[in-house]
Amino acid sequence: MADLLDGMLRAFWLVVTLDSDLVEITLRSLRVTLTALAIAAAIALPLAAMLSVRRFRMRRVTIAVLNALMGLPPVVVGLIVYVFLSRSGPLGVMGLLFTPMAMIIAQVIIIVPLVASIAHQSLRELWSDYHDLLISMNATQVQRVKALLWDGRRALLTAALAGFGRAIGEVGAIMVVGGNIDHATRVLTTAIALETGKGDFAMALGLGFVLIAMAIAVNLAIHWLGHTESEGRW
Repeated sequence: MADLLDGMLRAFWLVVTLDSDLVEITLRSLRVTLTALAIAAAIALPLAAMLSVRRFRMRRVTIAVLNALMGLPPVVVGLIVYVFLSRSGPLGVMGLLFTPMAMIIAQVIIIVPLVASIAHQSLRELWSDYHDLLISMNATQVQRVKALLWDGRRALLTAALAGFGRAIGEVGAIMVVGGNIDHATRVLTTAIALETGKGDFAMALGLGFVLIAMAIAVNLAIHWLGHTESEGRW
């Protein structure tokens, strides 16, 4: 209990004093996670819409694979990315290992199946309502996808937030491909793991509270910017 109280006081002090290390780590965490989320959303959302409106031979298999990959162990993703980006790997010449870009790549691989699966569940129901209308209007596949993405934007926002929550709390894959290098690849989750390993539980709890507060703040900001609760908006 004393560690918990000390951690809360440490977190409050770190935030109030705008500790330079905390600000650097927090900004890096946000930059990596939001970049990964933007890339993952650009891949997953159109894919989810396409799976809803188009019928093709491997459609059921693709959906099953996406659902299965939602439970993909992050540390395994980190290991695979590490192998590809290591010096002996096929992408080793790019020099991306132990850089924020490697962390972004790992996070994208982790959250694409999650965002795509959640978005597909919502867009599939929306497509059942819009199917007859869009068919009667002779809309093209691209127009159907655009219509679903626009009218289903609230559900897609929820899917994106789920991806953000998964990415911001990731530690295994990030540790493997990023290396937890100070002033380079250290983020909040890896910093918490480091401080816990050092036995500084108060500092680890402080960083944990900051991570929770940041995740809540980003979620509230996205909801506010999207006006998800405004009457008549959706």
